[in-house]
Amino acid sequence: MCFCNASLSFLVGRFAHFRNEEFKKLNTELIGLSIDQVFSHIKWIEWIKEKIGVEIPFPIIADDQGELAKKLGMISPYKGTNTVRAVFIVDPDGIIRAILYYPQETGRNITEILRLVKALQTADKYSVATPANWAVDQFEWKSGSLVGDNVIIPPASSLEEKKDREEKAKKGEIKCLDWWFCYKQL
Repeated sequence: MCFCNASLSFLVGRFAHFRNEEFKKLNTELIGLSIDQVFSHIKWIEWIKEKIGVEIPFPIIADDQGELAKKLGMISPYKGTNTVRAVFIVDPDGIIRAILYYPQETGRNITEILRLVKALQTADKYSVATPANWAVDQFEWKSGSLVGDNVIIPPASSLEEKKDREEKAKKGEIKCLDWWFCYKQL
């Protein structure tokens, strides 16, 4: 997982530090990147430790020429050479699974990033989809979703699969609002 912004900020370090253990529990590594020079990163790490007593527990990449930021579409056309705030969630196979772009004026929601990582891992592990606002209690997320904190089963792709779903619903193994909209609790 890589989160990037124009220059590293106090809040990035603070939130990433305090939520780092939650990312570790999800077998997720954080990597910081900015278009600042390595010397700026060293000073920033020292500053965070000195001012708030926090050690940054993840590596930071110095993209001082902005080459990686340009390739990832992070240079804002309206802000000179500043990058937008971005989060890239990369799976163990090196596939980018999610990209979140935020304007410089909008901070990232670390809880939402944790929720997204957990949702992707859950979808991969159980071959399901997660609904809007799906989350696990540890992320302090209140569900307002139609299916609560259950997971959505992808629509049936054959008549046999449709019939199988209907049988499972009759047995109470899954719940369905219709044959194409089924969900279950993990």
